[in-house]
Amino acid sequence: MPSTVALTVARYRPEQESEPTFQTYEVPFRKDWVVLDALNHIKDNLDGSLSFRWSCRMGVCGSCGMKVNGTPKLTCAAFLSDHLPGPVRVEPLDYFPVVRDLVVDLTDFMRKLKKVKPWIIRKEERPLGDGEYRQTPDQLDAYTQFSMCINCMLCYSACPIYGLESSFVGPAVIALAQRYNMDSRDQGAAERLEILSGHDGIWQCTFVGECTKVCPKNVDPAGAIQQYKLTGAVHWFKSLLLPWGTR
Repeated sequence: MPSTVALTVARYRPEQESEPTFQTYEVPFRKDWVVLDALNHIKDNLDGSLSFRWSCRMGVCGSCGMKVNGTPKLTCAAFLSDHLPGPVRVEPLDYFPVVRDLVVDLTDFMRKLKKVKPWIIRKEERPLGDGEYRQTPDQLDAYTQFSMCINCMLCYSACPIYGLESSFVGPAVIALAQRYNMDSRDQGAAERLEILSGHDGIWQCTFVGECTKVCPKNVDPAGAIQQYKLTGAVHWFKSLLLPWGTR
């Protein structure tokens, strides 16, 4: 095993540079180190000006998503030993504006997420005295997979459609909408379908499937999109035969 490994890191300091550049650092190699450990070593010991996001270091918060050797990954889960002999190239996620170095602006995602109302919608709330809304294990299993999304944005960086059409609502937003559509307590599926059946919604997806490949939590956003397309097609077909029955 080598004693050190080289990290080639994308740098962008808007007050100094008009375009991103790359800077290479030699960091100690430790078998149990992940890329995030190496970035923190650079920050703490070699170059305090390096900027990047991280929080939990446990694959839960999603904030440390970056490209490692060209592939979107959580840097807290990308072991240096898997990328030997190096250099390990670390870049910000594709298709998002770069704020500084490895930090990207997620405003576009947050705006689109709010648009699909990712919360339980009830047309009528029952009295508090009636108790909570109970679910069977099967009802819980129906949406659990899609609820695992941690908003890491890896799927957006891997999605060629989002790269070509920035108006596309994107894989994570659709998967999170589906999480609530499949929740037995929710009554907002028709409202979300109307939103996501528009020009920038589900029909933009050409089912490349890269979003599912890079997802660190096995959410399968590509599968959620296909489920949504099936629902949308059935709804459209019913509207032709029974227009009064789809309102």
